[in-house]
Amino acid sequence: MDGGDGGGGEVASAAAGPPTPLEWKFSQVFGERSAGEEVQEVDIISAIEFDKTGDHLATGDRGGRVVLFERTDSKENGENRRDLERMDYPVTRHPEFRYKTEFQSHEPEFDYLKSLEIEEKINKIRWCQAANGALFLLSTNDKTIKYWKVQEKKIKKISEMNVDPSKVAGNGSVASSSISSSRNQCLANGSRKDRSFDSLNNDLFPSGGIPSLRLPVVIVTSGETNLLARCRRVYAHAHDYHINSISNNSDGETFISADDLRINLWNLEISNQSFNIVDVKPTNMEDLTEVITSAEFHPTHCNMLGYSSSKGSIRLIDLRQSALCDSHSKLFEEQEAPGSRSFFTEIIASVSDIKFARDGRYILSRDYMTLKLWDINMDSGPVSTFQVHEYLRPKLCDLYENDSIFDKFECCLSGDGLRVATGSYSNLFRVFGCAPGSTEATTLEASKNPMRKQVQTPSRPTRSLSSSITRAVRRGAESPVVDANGNSFDFTTKLLHLAWHPSENSIACAAANSLYMYYA
Repeated sequence: MDGGDGGGGEVASAAAGPPTPLEWKFSQVFGERSAGEEVQEVDIISAIEFDKTGDHLATGDRGGRVVLFERTDSKENGENRRDLERMDYPVTRHPEFRYKTEFQSHEPEFDYLKSLEIEEKINKIRWCQAANGALFLLSTNDKTIKYWKVQEKKIKKISEMNVDPSKVAGNGSVASSSISSSRNQCLANGSRKDRSFDSLNNDLFPSGGIPSLRLPVVIVTSGETNLLARCRRVYAHAHDYHINSISNNSDGETFISADDLRINLWNLEISNQSFNIVDVKPTNMEDLTEVITSAEFHPTHCNMLGYSSSKGSIRLIDLRQSALCDSHSKLFEEQEAPGSRSFFTEIIASVSDIKFARDGRYILSRDYMTLKLWDINMDSGPVSTFQVHEYLRPKLCDLYENDSIFDKFECCLSGDGLRVATGSYSNLFRVFGCAPGSTEATTLEASKNPMRKQVQTPSRPTRSLSSSITRAVRRGAESPVVDANGNSFDFTTKLLHLAWHPSENSIACAAANSLYMYYA
């Protein structure tokens, strides 16, 4: 799916036919649970993010920790993997990562003014531009955003001690006895005897010097480094409600943070002030009908950003229009079918996550039931709709009773824009092809055997939009209430967080405290 101003890429891909479905394989797992092992609440992963190069991966957990992983297979030939690919060097290894470091990003706090406990749980992580061999990232909990610098420091050691150990005790006793004796040589009027000071100097510093005294020598040990994470800035006290999104701008200087009612614009270098650019809070809170659920900057246009709402709409705003962007430049929403409204309509329509495609032409949104792909040049309706939870429609009452209906699933797009992915229950995640004519719809389980619960479902086209070229497609609607093995779905195990590698078909996803990685 090529974005941009022209549609030549789409025509070419349509002529060539849709890409063949990918066959996913298990790559790695970090923090795998043994059978019967109980998961600690603080260890559950709550955020996943690849950096722009795909060489680093960060996860955050409910205990306020950030864990970093680095890629190892790209270094095996001593050159950058992308450079090798450009030279047609055969790259046979699949992506492999190793643990790099971890640090405590947030601690539990208490707001005494509001008598409110603030959790340490990491809500979002976003990578910033790397510089001088150091990594930079933003992490946030419900109230406070922090800017971290992670850098390798060479370990320095003292190779020679200052004083000869065999003579330390003797020198110490001489000094102490000299000092104590000198104290007793004071006269009644407070003056000193003339020779006391000279004798003290002679005892401590003999005229020939102390042969055991040597200057310390500090050396850098070869090859030994220590990773140090330092908090560079803290952006606090700007949100009355819980922060649900942070997103850095393509200009490399600013970022946004969004809570239920407001979006603020920050400069990375300035932590004591921000600009409120979106405010949906009504004068009377009883008139509140929708809240902000997710926000993200456009990947290439620094003046554009999109945000979603609990009513299922996505608004595109242009920062050049006004300082306070209460009016949107574009609104994307799907009209509900007449007669289909129910008690649950607004709840399941709420958008939990939005992501721009890498080229900025498309927006992917996730609500409780579906994934929707939107073309920013066409606001009449989504280009494609992918059914994720249609089989749960008869169970909405039960899901409301146990609060599962309010689960917020994330979504992601592949770097080439040809596929989208999102999570589900029973630690399953789904991958859909979104190229024209594609019927790819794969269900995978977050385990060492991802294809075990695979359910291939046929595509089912629905209504055509105003453009006869672009048709909305609905796929995966026939998923059964039980999986391929006849097991009923487990609503307590949910795969909420996942991320797609920016340049390869590799997915990282979180199942409780375990990080699973797959490649195709």
